[in-house]
Amino acid sequence: MAYYDWLKALHVIAVIAWMAGIFYLPRLFVYHSRAAVGSAESETFKVMERKLLRLIMNPAMIVTWVAGLAIAYLGGWTQQGWFVAKFILVIAMSAFHMWLSAKRRAFEADRNQLSERTYRLANEIPTILMILIVILVVVKPF
Repeated sequence: MAYYDWLKALHVIAVIAWMAGIFYLPRLFVYHSRAAVGSAESETFKVMERKLLRLIMNPAMIVTWVAGLAIAYLGGWTQQGWFVAKFILVIAMSAFHMWLSAKRRAFEADRNQLSERTYRLANEIPTILMILIVILVVVKPF
């Protein structure tokens, strides 16, 4: 099963890329929410946000899911309590990703209604999820 180690490596690489984007996009929203609608600054943020989501975050999330599910199946982890808990948290992370995607579309249409503070607070959600996921994977407490 030499490919199993390659799958794990691919999974870790994809998770890192996904998490980098999931931490950075809300930070871009913090700054974008300060920019005047229609300004050159706002238009630049739109391009940055679109490219980050479409070229990095979406592919990384897909690879994370595909490689992760393959690893779980091949490793026989799917019935383990820690894996089930991790799976639920990864679903939550994916839901957060989708929420960010919706907020990006709102910015694209100049319809953002959330404050800079909201995006600052939202940036804590993936941090908490990541900490819990890593503990479950490394410690396997149950």
